[in-house]
Amino acid sequence: MPKPTGRSLPCLLSLLIAVVTCGSNAFAGSILKSTESGDPGVRSIQVLSFAPGGVLLIGDGASGRIVAVETGDTKQVAPLKKPIAQFKKQLAGRLGAPTAKGVEIIDMVVNPASGRIYVAARRQADKQYVIVTVDGDGEIRPFPLDNVRHAEIALSAGDVKVSRVTDIAWAEDRIIAAGRSNETFASKIFSITTPIAHNAESNSYSAETYHVSHRRWETKAPMSVVIPFRENGQTFVVGAFSCTPVVKYPIDSLKPGAQVKGSSVMELGSGNRPIDMFIYEKDGKPYVLSNTFRFHHERRPFGPSPYWTVKFQQSVLSENKAVNETALKRLKGYEPATDRVEMVESWHGVMQMDKLGDKQAAVLRQTDSGIDLEVLPLP
Repeated sequence: MPKPTGRSLPCLLSLLIAVVTCGSNAFAGSILKSTESGDPGVRSIQVLSFAPGGVLLIGDGASGRIVAVETGDTKQVAPLKKPIAQFKKQLAGRLGAPTAKGVEIIDMVVNPASGRIYVAARRQADKQYVIVTVDGDGEIRPFPLDNVRHAEIALSAGDVKVSRVTDIAWAEDRIIAAGRSNETFASKIFSITTPIAHNAESNSYSAETYHVSHRRWETKAPMSVVIPFRENGQTFVVGAFSCTPVVKYPIDSLKPGAQVKGSSVMELGSGNRPIDMFIYEKDGKPYVLSNTFRFHHERRPFGPSPYWTVKFQQSVLSENKAVNETALKRLKGYEPATDRVEMVESWHGVMQMDKLGDKQAAVLRQTDSGIDLEVLPLP
């Protein structure tokens, strides 16, 4: 093979640089078919999530849409080196609020392409929504949306108004979302095929769910959290609700606009609302981790904080017979009823969480002095 000449060497270097540069956005390009540059005009931020390639997904319920933003954040950064005590107070100062009460933290996610933490918040003084990033050194930086490449996806439900986006998740070849509308079948599941074209629309399904603790079928309560689940080559949406059924819905064979009945596979205990949920592996075994807010904490606490975390065996999601009326219950009265589900006491106080690699999670935790940001080993 001939050696590069003096003239061809710069060309070769230029080609390599171009390949590396394009490679950093290649996965984003496979997710985003067409985009627009500028300010997407986000009216609300109700939830954040990520698709591959550093594509940030913003649930904008006030506009009835999801905004997919190409962040360009695809280079791995070091994980948070040490906890940030009183993170909410520091965030407030960064956003110009006089005290921690001057901001409301909406959501926190980790960009899996880089490991960088993203936090959505709202300033109470002017009700403006903002996004900031946190790197391994704990540096808090704004992530402005005034000039970004983005694609907008309408959450279409016919003539029905979508009032809230409760969660978004990436499901291998599509984006799934949960939301609420103003009709009888208010609980909605949305499926968005990829690659995403700007101004595309989604497919919507009306969800009917058996609430184990209520002992009845319901159509209005929206899922507070959703995750994708693959079983026997089929894609399911797993959703969790207040009072707290964990439910799976098959979506591969559904037609747009269909009404789908879920299979409730477990009930975590009434008086609780799941916040985040993800699947992970520990010692070769798959588990599901979920943090939960207990709105009956003052009357009947589960621990020292209204925020508590539970892990359960992933095999629970595969149940097809003991469902709905006979679904697995975490409690019998107020005592544990199964060893397949356990409370993670070392995670008490965790308000927000997202997986950071295979062995850790970034968490926002409520403490006696405020809200801290830290990294915890997966239980």
